[in-house]
Amino acid sequence: MAELALHHVSVIVHEVDRAAAFYENVLGFRRIARPPFTIPGIWYGLGALQVHITQHPPGNFRSKPVDNDDVHFALRTGNFDESLADLEAKGYSADLPPENNKRLIVKKTGLAGFPQIFLTDPDWNIIEINQAPV
Repeated sequence: MAELALHHVSVIVHEVDRAAAFYENVLGFRRIARPPFTIPGIWYGLGALQVHITQHPPGNFRSKPVDNDDVHFALRTGNFDESLADLEAKGYSADLPPENNKRLIVKKTGLAGFPQIFLTDPDWNIIEINQAPV
């Protein structure tokens, strides 16, 4: 098989506008052009890769708190402490109860060998932010 490279991650949501507020205001994503599909959605560019948000209410939605062992996508940061401080300034915290959508799992050291933060979007889609080596 020819060499493959990741192009995008698709994330399903209940409401595009609510998801956009999270991805743009919390994570700082910037929109890119998206074809005029019949289903609502937004595309975001992250360097050479993309995240596609698609409104699809009958999709497979999680109904439990953040769990770093569950399916997720990861974003790499060059400054873990700054990323954590930014999330905490926006009301996210590791001290919140598990059922709170702004609860973080923070692993400053761990088996991965680099620091990690796990959080969820408004539809409980799990996102990892890490400072993995380049």
